[in-house]
Amino acid sequence: MAIDPELIDKLLADYHHPEQIIGEKGLLKELTKAVIERALKAELTDHLGYEKHDPVGHGSGNSRNGTSRKKLKGDFGEIELETPRDREGTFEPRIVAKGQTRFSGFDDKILSMYARGMTTREIQAHLEEIYGVEVSPSLISTVTDAVAEEVKCWQNRPLDSLYPIVYLDALYVKIRDNGQVQNRAIYLALGIKLEGNKEVLGIWTSAHEGAKFWLQVLTELRNRGVEDIFIACVDGLKGFPEAIETVYPKTQVQLCIVHLVRASLNYVSWKQRKAVAAELRGIYRAPTAEVAEQQLEEFAGKWDGTHPAISQIWRRNWARITPFFAFSPEIRKVIYTTNAVESLNMTLRKVIKTRAAFPTEEAALKLLYMALRNVAKKWNHVQSWREALNRFQLLWPDRMPALERA
Repeated sequence: MAIDPELIDKLLADYHHPEQIIGEKGLLKELTKAVIERALKAELTDHLGYEKHDPVGHGSGNSRNGTSRKKLKGDFGEIELETPRDREGTFEPRIVAKGQTRFSGFDDKILSMYARGMTTREIQAHLEEIYGVEVSPSLISTVTDAVAEEVKCWQNRPLDSLYPIVYLDALYVKIRDNGQVQNRAIYLALGIKLEGNKEVLGIWTSAHEGAKFWLQVLTELRNRGVEDIFIACVDGLKGFPEAIETVYPKTQVQLCIVHLVRASLNYVSWKQRKAVAAELRGIYRAPTAEVAEQQLEEFAGKWDGTHPAISQIWRRNWARITPFFAFSPEIRKVIYTTNAVESLNMTLRKVIKTRAAFPTEEAALKLLYMALRNVAKKWNHVQSWREALNRFQLLWPDRMPALERA
């Protein structure tokens, strides 16, 4: 609904300073108060069925009964409203309901700040500074706790039957337990949907990262509808590939090359790292698995005399290293590293770094979930995804949905 420009001119006739509009006693705040109170009076008139002082109301059985005061917090700051009442107490306002103390949008401000890692104290200070509103820690907790039920629903939602690529990784957070601060693993599963969009499949917590717990995670994914995964990208955790293949026997496990290179460089001095990294690059950037194997033999011939453990790591994991060679160079990077989930972890670490420790696991999951919602809004479609799907069609035609095969 357009506002009459002449009305705006009248309201701004004596405007000289910003405080007159957005200040504590400015026009915006007073106008908000006037509009809400006018709307409340209109709602009461509609409820009673007659205007104020209208003779029709005589003997109607219900009438106006003055007003009550209440404070309302919102984007405009805090205002004191005069809320009209009826004698029978049957009037139920809609624009500002009974018991409501916060106006629409105010809770979103709290959730947005919380999701960006701001502490309760920081949120309090920010709201008071920007909006002139004093809020208690219990109010902030009430608003953020409302997300807990949403987290449960999200964590148990049904999933797609097929995710061509799934990245599995963990990060650690500090959580209080019986008065002691302990590190706990936060497990993340990030899937790429058939359409090429990213989706976080879930978040889980455990005392330590281990293949046994990952087996529970994968079993849960299966129970929630994930029937097949083409490629699972993981780090070098012992027993992890076997855990995946127990639940998804057809899945190709792709070890993260970045993790493998890091593990290899742990065996060499700082002076040698650049040279070793360059030669390892010749292995995983080879055009085919056969050429890569030749590069590995040449690497071993040069470095086994002083650093035999490096080639042994690559040979021991060779079957888990080479699946990405079936794809073109454009899409290999999507497959052979866990960069996607590591980038996600980096974002989450920035959010949780302001917390010395979380009071409970639920508090940690709540914040991480809210942060994930923010991150997901910025995700783009995976590049070269159509080319990847075409390759999947050639490799696993019987596992692609009928719609894709058509």
